[in-house]
Amino acid sequence: MATIAAVVRADDALSLTELVVLALLVEGPSHGFAISKALRPEPDLGRVLPVHRPVVYRSLDRLVTASLAESRGIERGAGGPERTVLRATRRGRSAVDRWLDRPVDHVRDLRIEFLITLRLTQRRGRPLDVVVEAQRRSLAATLAGLAAGAGADVVDRWRRQNAIAAQAFLDELAGGVTSPG
Repeated sequence: MATIAAVVRADDALSLTELVVLALLVEGPSHGFAISKALRPEPDLGRVLPVHRPVVYRSLDRLVTASLAESRGIERGAGGPERTVLRATRRGRSAVDRWLDRPVDHVRDLRIEFLITLRLTQRRGRPLDVVVEAQRRSLAATLAGLAAGAGADVVDRWRRQNAIAAQAFLDELAGGVTSPG
C-alpha cells in the first residue's frame, strides 16, 4: 500500500499536516489564520489533528514551494496584518484526491490519518462507502491476525484489543454511517 510520501513525487513527500492544510485549500482559497482556526483543538478537524499556527504557516510555505498551492492575492486583516490568500493548484488538488482515496497501511494510522481523511471526504460531500471498503480490504488480513493473537505480553494484548476495536469501527462504518457527527 502507498504511504503518505507516495501520494506525491518522492522529492515532494508531504507530512500529514501538510496534506490536511492542502485539503483545506482544495475546499476553497484561504489564508493561514483561517486554516489555523479550523485546526485548533475544539473545531471538527482539530478534534482529530490539532495543529498550532506556526506549523500551519510552515506547511503553507512548503506547499507553495512544492507548487501545490499558489497565492491568490492579499486580504486585509480585521484589525491585524494583511493576509495572503492561497489556493490549491491543479497538482495540489490531484495530490489530495489521491491521498483521500488511499487506505492507510497500519492499524495505528486509523486513529488520526484515516479519521481525518473520513472527515475531509465528508466535507467534500463524497460518499464514504468506497473509502471505507478499500480500508477494510487493505487491513483485513492484518486485523484478523492481530485479533486472533493470544500473546500474554502486554504489547500483544494491546495490539489485539486495538485490532478488535478497529474492526468493529470499520464494520460500523460499512453499515452506513455517512453523516458528519
